[in-house]
Amino acid sequence: MNNTQFNQTTDLISPEKSKSLEKDLTELRERTMSKVGQVDANYIRRMVRIDRWSGIVGRISMVLGFIHPLFWVLGVALLALSKILNNMEVGHNVMHGQYDFMNDPHINSRTFDWDNAGDSDSWRHYHNYEHHTYTNIIGKDRDFGYGLLRLSNDLPWRLKNTFQFGVYMLLSILFEWGVAYHELAGDRVFSKKKNSRKKRLSAEDLKRAFFSKAGRQIFKDYVFFPLIAGPMFLPVLLGNLLANIIRNLWTSTIIFCGHFTEDVHTFTQEQCENETKGQWYHRQMLGSSNIEGKRWFHILTGHLSCQIEHHLFPDVPAHRYVDMSKEVQEIAKKHGIPYNTGGFAKQYATVLKRVIKYSFPQKPDNTNGMTAAN
Repeated sequence: MNNTQFNQTTDLISPEKSKSLEKDLTELRERTMSKVGQVDANYIRRMVRIDRWSGIVGRISMVLGFIHPLFWVLGVALLALSKILNNMEVGHNVMHGQYDFMNDPHINSRTFDWDNAGDSDSWRHYHNYEHHTYTNIIGKDRDFGYGLLRLSNDLPWRLKNTFQFGVYMLLSILFEWGVAYHELAGDRVFSKKKNSRKKRLSAEDLKRAFFSKAGRQIFKDYVFFPLIAGPMFLPVLLGNLLANIIRNLWTSTIIFCGHFTEDVHTFTQEQCENETKGQWYHRQMLGSSNIEGKRWFHILTGHLSCQIEHHLFPDVPAHRYVDMSKEVQEIAKKHGIPYNTGGFAKQYATVLKRVIKYSFPQKPDNTNGMTAAN
């Protein structure tokens, strides 16, 4: 693969060859799902307990900051950990339906509400359907650049793109708010443009959900908990703000490393018309990146460090992705499909490179960055 250029659009394998890929990946999914059961239920309940107790101890420790500043520092760290686990390993995966087999009223994709500004119902409708169906299809996947960033030559350069590195850093700091507004489809709702999925969620429903959840989140983090801290109001207010920023920076960095590294491919709508399931699998593999690391690292990423496996199998319990990745790599090798993986520093460096490169106009690439496998 030519790593000196970022590809634009990439051809999918032929329908005939896609049948073998579909068979291999479907069999892997079925073998994995046949093992899903009590082990997975125990795992996610353990993660929920760690999330909750980290939050409780963290908030208490911040209040005890009057005894020694290290209590406040510990409190911020534990609250940030709680929010990261709640959003990544628990919330994101539960809302994908990975643990619906448990029939647990509190760990359920239909009712779970996570600890951030984004409305859960809006996220379920738009992320689970739109992004996971149309991954990296330009014009259909609004997650490619989040409507703010130009990340390939598929989009025309505009003067505003010159400043997109600053926009990217601001988005990272305020990521929960960026996602909340993005999932609201703000460009279509607040500007009164036609909402293409109005039958699922009306514009009024979306706005009501957005402001309701945002209001509750602001009240909880910046009014309620600081107020009950009494004379520690300002330290607790600052601690909650800092914990949210830490969570936002971490989640945005991991998500960008899974979607916008150097070797991630994009697709046109025409290329994906009438695609087979095997071609859909192929598109997920080309449009995703993995990050290598220790088990604790994978947990903190919500196993989105295995973004390839998540895009292939979004409803499989995510803690199984690490083991599945070994077989996915073998399947990719068998079918001559690139498997984009690397260490955190390497992957994040290519994300920054991509953001900076497409801040400026370029001549169209003369290559897709790979030889199409058809």
